[in-house]
Amino acid sequence: MSEAAALQPDNRFQQMLSRLSSRSFIEGLVLPAVGIVIFLLVWQFSANRIDTSLGQFPGPVQVWEQIQNLGTEHARERDKEAAFYQRQDERNAKKLAKDPDATIKIRQYTGKPTFIDQIVTSLVTVAAGFIIANMIAIPLGIVCGLSASMYKAMNPIIQIFKPVSPLAWLPLVTMVVSATYVAEDPMLEKSFLNSAITVALCCLWPTLINTTVGVASIDKDLVNVSRVMALSPMVHVRKIVVPAAIPMIFTGLRLSLATGWMVLIAAEMLAQNPGLGKFVWDEFQNGSSNSLGRIMVAVLAIGLIGFLLDRLMLTLQKKVSWDKNAVLR
Repeated sequence: MSEAAALQPDNRFQQMLSRLSSRSFIEGLVLPAVGIVIFLLVWQFSANRIDTSLGQFPGPVQVWEQIQNLGTEHARERDKEAAFYQRQDERNAKKLAKDPDATIKIRQYTGKPTFIDQIVTSLVTVAAGFIIANMIAIPLGIVCGLSASMYKAMNPIIQIFKPVSPLAWLPLVTMVVSATYVAEDPMLEKSFLNSAITVALCCLWPTLINTTVGVASIDKDLVNVSRVMALSPMVHVRKIVVPAAIPMIFTGLRLSLATGWMVLIAAEMLAQNPGLGKFVWDEFQNGSSNSLGRIMVAVLAIGLIGFLLDRLMLTLQKKVSWDKNAVLR
């Protein structure tokens, strides 16, 4: 190191302080942290003053204890599953050693689903319903946005079915699936189909409406450019319509995903289909001293997963949007 470099003052500490005091750091980290701390304090203060038939309302400390308990139960259940398959493999190996032509039986582990298992089930179900809904909503929304006549024909149907509650759809879906899905060895469980179709029916409308509005409000200059270039209808949709309507389409997708996630929890609670909703209902019926804490864990998990799903859609929108400088929130 040269003498001049050695005599040069080290400004790294001052630079770090300037970054910590910058507006972006305060808005991005400090303010959310302050909000969370205030929320936890208010929550704990309120919980200490609420007594229910199952005991005191759980505060952050009790909820953290139940998070740890649920994690321990999940690990214990996975150990039991591994031991079950190990015993089955050893039994089948001994059977084949005695008789290579023997028929062995492979049974699936049927232990109680854990909290993590219920989360995975709900995520798979909402993803299926969301995909089904938007395979219909986006193409139909594009058609309605391009054709005023089609929109006028579809609008009464949209306005009638848009406000229908999932609690009204679920019995109808259950009966239809039970009557039509009668395979002896079904690939999908009926409970999964009931929940996924109910989610699809309820989260269809936000994407459909926003896609229609986005397509109908495309800049006329873009439409004129398409006409001048004599683009075919499919090329016009792919090159002009979809890119221009991306912001509104993703607004609908984010609303649909949030709606679908809420609908799914309600459907699982009402129909006792596997998932987070069933976990909440089972704990409520259980009525143990830990039930309220476990329900609160599920409530926080539902909210956190909903937030992460929305962030996922926002990230995807940034990837596919043509306007990389647009402010997305």
